[in-house]
Order: sequence, then structure tokens, then C-alpha cells
Amino acid sequence: MTIIEIREVKRTWKLLRNINPSIVADAFYSKLFLEHPRLRSMFPKDMDEQYDKLITMLSKIVARLDNLENIQQEVVDMGERHKSYGVVPKHYDMVGEALLWTLEKGLGDDWNDEAAKAWSKCYGILAAEMMG
Repeated sequence: MTIIEIREVKRTWKLLRNINPSIVADAFYSKLFLEHPRLRSMFPKDMDEQYDKLITMLSKIVARLDNLENIQQEVVDMGERHKSYGVVPKHYDMVGEALLWTLEKGLGDDWNDEAAKAWSKCYGILAAEMMG
């Protein structure tokens, strides 16, 4: 990622963090399960812990975008865990679509082409690492 793309991801994540994290996570999973209801069975009935995991991991990744090598192994390990839950490559596309939708809705007027491109690239890199 370029420095400009990294700054854009960090800028927009900081803005999104002003929204209650549970609302952000709920919007994300609601969109994901609405569009892909079969994925719901891959998650626990009580989603509170999953909400926390999503926001914590995204925050950690965004904070370390300047040096992704520092979390590469953690991302690879997360991908391995996801495989054990039955996640296959096409699921990453579904998650990416829900993530970008959530960011767009959450950021409103602060969402623009630069943000969309930066987040798409960021997610693409992470998904590729997770898929191995």
C-alpha cells in the first residue's frame, strides 16, 4: 500500500471509531447475513464476542498498516483458524463486500473514491494473506 492509501485507511477508521463499535459490527454482520444467510451458521448464536473480535482485529491491523510484516503471522494464523471453521476463498469476497458497505454507510460523506480504493486494497492484501 502507498503512504497515501495507508493514511486514508487510518483517517477513515479513526472517524468510524467515533461510532459505537457494537453498532459498526452489528451493521457489518447484519449485511453479511442478509446477503449470505448460509454464513450465519458459521458464527456463534451470541455475537457479542464476535463483534469485539472484529473491531479489535481491524483496529490492530489499521494501527500497524505502516509495517504489516509485524502482524503477518497473526493474519496467517487467523486465516488458518478460519479454514478450520469451514471458510473458503469465496467467503472472503462476501466479507469484503459487507465490510466496504459498512464503511461506506458508517462514514457517510467522508466515504469517497480514495477511501474505497484504499480499503479495497487493504482488505485484498489481508484476505490474500489469510487464504495463504
